[in-house]
Amino acid sequence: MARERKGSAPGADVNVGNFTETLTRSKEARRDHNFYETDPVYTKALLRVEPLLAKPKVIWEPACGRGAISQVLEAAGHTVVSTDLVDRGYGDTGVDFLMETAAPKGVKIILTNPPYNLAPEFIRHGLSLAPTVIMLLRMAYIEGTSRSDMLDHHLARVWCGSDRPPMMHREDAPEEVKTMEDARVAFAWFVFTRKETGGLVRLRRMRWRPDGKAKKKGAPKDAPEAEPTPLLELMGS
Repeated sequence: MARERKGSAPGADVNVGNFTETLTRSKEARRDHNFYETDPVYTKALLRVEPLLAKPKVIWEPACGRGAISQVLEAAGHTVVSTDLVDRGYGDTGVDFLMETAAPKGVKIILTNPPYNLAPEFIRHGLSLAPTVIMLLRMAYIEGTSRSDMLDHHLARVWCGSDRPPMMHREDAPEEVKTMEDARVAFAWFVFTRKETGGLVRLRRMRWRPDGKAKKKGAPKDAPEAEPTPLLELMGS
């Protein structure tokens, strides 16, 4: 989907709420790194539980890769603006998300699996462009003091799995690694809002695979489809 784009100069400050981000990283430094294709299981699980996605929305997927997330969202009835810095054969390419100064028309949600080493920049910049940013991140992302500005003031919900999702493989991973089925680390969907949360984070568990695949030995085969577990509320520092 082609569209007119406006870019900001490298080094420009982006102000969101109570934090400021300086965009200084070059396109070249990010061009071919951190591409891990997102298994449809991840996005389908989010669609089952996230209330903001219960009705069709206009969503921006700014690291669309080959369309793994975008296609699942579109199949669920959402309108998706798919962009990426690198041309992998899908969406509007050559778009440097961190240099964009406005979201596409109608976009209220930015949703992606960001490059791992650029997750803070994607979240902070995303919140300057849209009121809601949803990111697939390692569960351990909730730790750390360097991102307290986001986690303690703009993180509204975390959707984590009670089971392990499929492993995401780097594009150039060895074949023996690509045979691994389940992720070795825990992942979760993080829902950030531009609106100040007051430090209240709602943590919910869900099942990545509602059909019971890849369950532990001895688990009943007729396990029901996963409903979100009871709410756990956390307060930031």
